[in-house]
Amino acid sequence: MSTQSYSKIKVIPNKDYQRSGPKSYVYLLQKWGFQPTLPGPYVHVDRVVRQGLGFGFFKKIIGKNRIDSALAKRDGPEEAAAAVETREVPTEDIQHDSIYLSEVYIGTPPQKLLLDFDTGSADTWVWSTELPPNIQETAGHSVFDAKKSSTFKAHKNSTWQISYGDHSSASGIVGTDNVTMGGLTIKNQAVQLANIMSNEFVRTAGDGLLGLAWGHINTVRPRQVPTPVANMIAQANILKSAEVFTAYLGSWRDAEDEDHGESFYTFGYIDEETVKKCGEEIHWTPIDNSQGFWMFDSPSATVNGKTVEQKGNTAIADTGTTLALVSDETCRAIYDAIPGSKYDYLNQGYVYPANTTEKQLPTVTLAIGSKQFAIQKEDLGFAYAGNGMVYGGIQSRGTMPFDILGDTFLKAIYAIFDQGNKRFGAVKRIDTTTNLTVPNF
Repeated sequence: MSTQSYSKIKVIPNKDYQRSGPKSYVYLLQKWGFQPTLPGPYVHVDRVVRQGLGFGFFKKIIGKNRIDSALAKRDGPEEAAAAVETREVPTEDIQHDSIYLSEVYIGTPPQKLLLDFDTGSADTWVWSTELPPNIQETAGHSVFDAKKSSTFKAHKNSTWQISYGDHSSASGIVGTDNVTMGGLTIKNQAVQLANIMSNEFVRTAGDGLLGLAWGHINTVRPRQVPTPVANMIAQANILKSAEVFTAYLGSWRDAEDEDHGESFYTFGYIDEETVKKCGEEIHWTPIDNSQGFWMFDSPSATVNGKTVEQKGNTAIADTGTTLALVSDETCRAIYDAIPGSKYDYLNQGYVYPANTTEKQLPTVTLAIGSKQFAIQKEDLGFAYAGNGMVYGGIQSRGTMPFDILGDTFLKAIYAIFDQGNKRFGAVKRIDTTTNLTVPNF
């Protein structure tokens, strides 16, 4: 057993993050590949491509070709949509950036990078000196240089690629090196070095991504590589009884709360002080990792105490998603309870008046297994939508077969991902103040 000391990994808010409801929703359309069930400018259209790697749940295989859903846009008002041809979605219409970034050290001597910790991905990839010089020089980025690390070992013939329906992509080569975070060093961890990157990725503030989903959705070929958590367990860096990582995500809205909006991750231990402050026992529910995600039963929701039954419904906890995406039925119940709310075609989402008071906002809960957890009222609003309206933090999941519970939901709990026991734990986060300031940045 390793004697390494563990510490919280501080989460650093991305100061350059620009909030936009539609851009965040369009990003999820292209990341997950679902078709909207509510009208709006953005839709998926079929295109035939060569067989290969891709994202999204709605793909058909035909011989050596694949019919993929490509994200497209119709310009103009709703009444003219039927007569307008679709076109490619402009890069500026999609929010690829992340709200939260964390310090990770790679190599010997260690090189610091700011990575997006993503429970919806199993790839750990970074900006590297394999990228063209003009991309490496992009302001604000740290770039990993494998030649400056004495412990880096290249994996011959191993490659990786992530690609989305809007044609955005990143790809490259693979090697192993020491990866350190929170006082814990993982030896010979696979690190995916980007050597090709589309403009959509170039524009983000982070230096890459650290995947915390289950390894069987990793994109490295010809052989998949273990995730950092899987290697922590294999190398006995963490106790057999604590094969976990946790996420505690705050925000600028929580500045007046007792924890002052603190955000952190832990690996190899649960922060018992945080659990104690929350004043409840950890609620556990089994997870189904067959699709590679942290998926659990979520059979109901409530709005002001009224239950929305969703027999057989499941949800995933995704730190790489900003919004919460739920069924249309749940969306309608939520926004029907907010005076003046409406579905907005051009924003492709629900909006409500910016002057809505705390009393006018409903109490919304979503189930983690058998227990309901309330979303903080302040997080029901995500971004200013124009014309005195706010874009809601909860939106439609379209044709997705499960809910995607991103930051809007995760900020309401202390989330515990127990990989050793294949279960998900949650404790309600204490929220002593409600800050309804309209986010317009």
